[in-house]
Amino acid sequence: DVQLVESGGGSVQAGGSLRLSCAVSGIIDSLYSMGWFRQPPGLGREGVAFIDADGTITYVNAVKGRFTISRDNAENTLYLQMNSLKPEDTAMYYCAFRDARWCSPLPAMYNYWGQGTQVTVS
Repeated sequence: DVQLVESGGGSVQAGGSLRLSCAVSGIIDSLYSMGWFRQPPGLGREGVAFIDADGTITYVNAVKGRFTISRDNAENTLYLQMNSLKPEDTAMYYCAFRDARWCSPLPAMYNYWGQGTQVTVS
């Protein structure tokens, strides 16, 4: 099985930055896509940023220009650089693995999930 372990969350003031990491293990081949999702308190899980197997990237409008997703295939690590953070970015952030070439904005389309890392912006 694929295993995902997130790190890098924390508490920051509005306007600050954080970098989330997601270490991936158990991968069989490179034909997979990944995404970052978040779940604000009391709300459902929502997509944030996605990266296809070929490196094509998609962001939701709420984070465009502020967040950057990247992946290091050699290190099997996914990153999310978050700048200009706002209080509304407060949420539990999850990385997700999809055993398919193309990403999806739907949480149900992902096969594996990390345990989550909390981001709090005040």
